[in-house]
Amino acid sequence: MRLLIAAVGKLKQGPERELSTHYLGRAEALGRSLSLSPLSSIELAESRAANAALRRDAEAQALLAKVPSGSKRVCLDPGGKTLSSEDFAQVLGRLRDGGASGAAFLIGGPDGLGRAALDGAELSLSLGPMILPHGLARIVLAEQLYRAMTILAGHPYHRG
Repeated sequence: MRLLIAAVGKLKQGPERELSTHYLGRAEALGRSLSLSPLSSIELAESRAANAALRRDAEAQALLAKVPSGSKRVCLDPGGKTLSSEDFAQVLGRLRDGGASGAAFLIGGPDGLGRAALDGAELSLSLGPMILPHGLARIVLAEQLYRAMTILAGHPYHRG
């Protein structure tokens, strides 16, 4: 199953980008043996619309345009469901084992995700009750994807 992280905003060069690349690389390598690859990540520009609602809508449409046909959508949203790492691994395994061709993880910009992206998503996922900057949310998601894969593989990385 192909995995895609599609995020509004750009990671700056330096520690944020390095840490994201580190976890994405680890997940990509392990994911091959678990039928959870390739793993790709794309960045979309923030909308310059006049207000937050218009920006959310424009960014949602741009994100949806990047989701491959047949992929299940997982939207990161502060109002979404909070899952343990083990539960997140089960969701990933169920998507894979249920025959989904891919899973696309969508991360909105500073104003959040538009309704078009959230409607019809397989899962609305919260990384916790605190709001995270999009760069940090991407790093946490990349690490949790890697952790979920180690759980599915029975690898000792996850000792929770």
